[in-house]
Amino acid sequence: MIDVILERGFDRPLEPWLVRSLTEAALPCFDLHRICWHESLLARDGRRLVCHFQAPDAESARIGLRQAGADVSSLWGGSVIDAPGLGSSELAAANVIVERHFAAPVTFEAIQALEDAGGACLQNHRVRFLRTFFSLDRRRMFCLYQAPDAESVRLAQYQAGMPVTRIWTFQRIAPAVNSTPPT
Repeated sequence: MIDVILERGFDRPLEPWLVRSLTEAALPCFDLHRICWHESLLARDGRRLVCHFQAPDAESARIGLRQAGADVSSLWGGSVIDAPGLGSSELAAANVIVERHFAAPVTFEAIQALEDAGGACLQNHRVRFLRTFFSLDRRRMFCLYQAPDAESVRLAQYQAGMPVTRIWTFQRIAPAVNSTPPT
């Protein structure tokens, strides 16, 4: 199984209940293609959405999501890298995404070294790194933070000299606790 990320943008805002409803309606299709939905991160304005799935491969995810009615034009395989010792309750507190896009492939270690060097900037603004979704082509990265607001993250990133494409707050939409992943 690999991690798969689906990015979506919308002209009209989506509501969290609609994201949950559409995703849950697609679960039979996901089961057929062995796709496991982990979470969806919906921008507070409802115009951006990032969904995290696991699937046997990116093509299985592409087929299953397309059959479920999703636009898969921005679907990519990647890896998930968590902060050391991260617990599920801490991850649930994530509320800000930093998107990073790179013209040439980068290593996670190079970006992490920049963030480590600017660690005081994060602490000064009460910003805590929690998770990264890093594309297999090494040209994009979504980093999740817990912070008072997006502006705190923006200031910390700027002061640390971090590359930033976009920063936005989100709300997490996840499967019900009693749901089970496909086998």
